[in-house]
Amino acid sequence: MIALQNLSCSFGDKVILSHLDVRLDDGGFYAVMGANGSGKTTLLRLVAGLLTPQEGAVMLDGTNVLHYTARQLAQRMAFVRQHPHTDFEFSAFETVLMGRNPYQHRLQNESEADWQIVEQSLRLTNTWHLRFSKPNQMSGGELQRVIIARALAQQTPILLLDEPLSNLDIAHQFEILDLLRRINREQHKTILLVIHDLNMAWQYCDRLLLLHQGGILYQGPTHQGLTPHNIATVFHVQATLTGDNIQLSPIHSS
Repeated sequence: MIALQNLSCSFGDKVILSHLDVRLDDGGFYAVMGANGSGKTTLLRLVAGLLTPQEGAVMLDGTNVLHYTARQLAQRMAFVRQHPHTDFEFSAFETVLMGRNPYQHRLQNESEADWQIVEQSLRLTNTWHLRFSKPNQMSGGELQRVIIARALAQQTPILLLDEPLSNLDIAHQFEILDLLRRINREQHKTILLVIHDLNMAWQYCDRLLLLHQGGILYQGPTHQGLTPHNIATVFHVQATLTGDNIQLSPIHSS
């Protein structure tokens, strides 16, 4: 469904990603990982068609993403940004209802089915009780879950999430990851999740893209890629694998 072909992206003289060649498995649940500045957000923005690469292309169903209209892309992928915000004082319900815009024609009112999808998305993210709340009445974590609900309401086969857990407490982190894993399995939705927590990636994501120095150090099954050697190379910490847990400690120089 998604293929990166000789993909390169720079900002000024700084090379962020260089000559990536990746074919993503349809229905895969990908952890996108790497050190700070490794290009994780840039990669998601390229896939979403929000950036133009200096070289190469992102292909979606055999067509360059830059050749799709905004409406066509919005029917195929939803993007949850790293720092959620809304520019206007819409309620949570109205915000999630915007996820139905790609399926509506000009001057067309929302249907009963649209309203049901919005309610379902709010309930899935445990935010139905916030449906009348405005952004200034919600915590950062609550707003984050509403934005995830809006992405779910788009009902796209691809879901891109850039550090969606950063504003959530630990209970809601597990709640959102459980939800993402469930829709990945039940709806065969392809998910790209930028995530920092190695243990959560190990527990929830079946596939891994590990970025390092402008390239991809590893792509494939998560449990085969999060090795002590790869973790030390990318994150400069020592890892010990104990069952389903990764224990981290500093690397002491001799």
